[in-house]
Amino acid sequence: MKPFESFLSPQLDEFVAYRENLGYETKRRRAHLLAFDRYLKDNGADWDSFEPSFFLRMRTELQKRPSHTNQILMTARVLFRFLIRLGYVEENPLQDVPLLKEKATIPFLFSREQTDQLLAALCKRIRQKENYFLTDLGTYLVLLLLARCGMRISEPLGLMMRHYRRDDRTLYIENTKFRKDRLIPIPKAVATEIDNYLRVRKHLKPDDQNPYLLAGKKNRALSESRVRSTFHRAVEDLGLKHKRKTVGNMIFSPPVPHGLRHSFAVNTLRNIIEQKGSAQNALPVLATYLGHSTYICSSVYLKIADAKSRNNLYDFTIWQEWKI
Repeated sequence: MKPFESFLSPQLDEFVAYRENLGYETKRRRAHLLAFDRYLKDNGADWDSFEPSFFLRMRTELQKRPSHTNQILMTARVLFRFLIRLGYVEENPLQDVPLLKEKATIPFLFSREQTDQLLAALCKRIRQKENYFLTDLGTYLVLLLLARCGMRISEPLGLMMRHYRRDDRTLYIENTKFRKDRLIPIPKAVATEIDNYLRVRKHLKPDDQNPYLLAGKKNRALSESRVRSTFHRAVEDLGLKHKRKTVGNMIFSPPVPHGLRHSFAVNTLRNIIEQKGSAQNALPVLATYLGHSTYICSSVYLKIADAKSRNNLYDFTIWQEWKI
């Protein structure tokens, strides 16, 4: 693990240890702090440097995407709250430093039909040879859980055998983002797929001791890179592959596995609206199912009508750009 090297390194280590002791995941925070630490070192900073003007200059000189720069600034802001409590500084120099304006990111959304087509394309990519079949089938199930249950990619990869409860068709998702555990019901068709996978696994590997529900090699989980690679090949099979595109103040993201989670949320709300239900009233339930910290995090999905509207907007902006 790369150490901090600026004059503030003892306090940075202390802050990271404090966050870890509280049970927070610190990998991302540490990456932000390393960028901050490097800037302190390169500019010969000391305690007297911590004025708002220093951070305004840092905000300009980091030369990163606005979203990344803002994450570094927000992490540094939390750090200084910690330093104030311990008496290292009296005021937070970042308190009134504004964040950079970010472009609106519009994720790629799969319609319900496209989701079905993608899963069918993934099925076709399952190789029938014994050496590959179980791994390919497990990879398919990871993406199925993203598409049908709105999981984050790390969640199915981290599932253990004990987390699947066959009798009540639920999955227990443990120690995920925001340090939240949750127990979610899964569709009957998904449970059937998992049961079929487990029967195949028992037949092909009767002495298998791998504790993961979706087994990789050598008692490990499946490889995330393998899952992503398989997803992108299936997307290419369907002719949906395209590059990240910036148009005006909008960024149109290409298809990525996390887009299946977004699509699940948007399509779920769309189904509720079509059935004359209240999408607003459904948000707290959806937030719990998705594992959001609050239902407000889920409210962003109300701003995205559906995949067709998103893609029409993308086509329109491309046409306008071509016309100009």
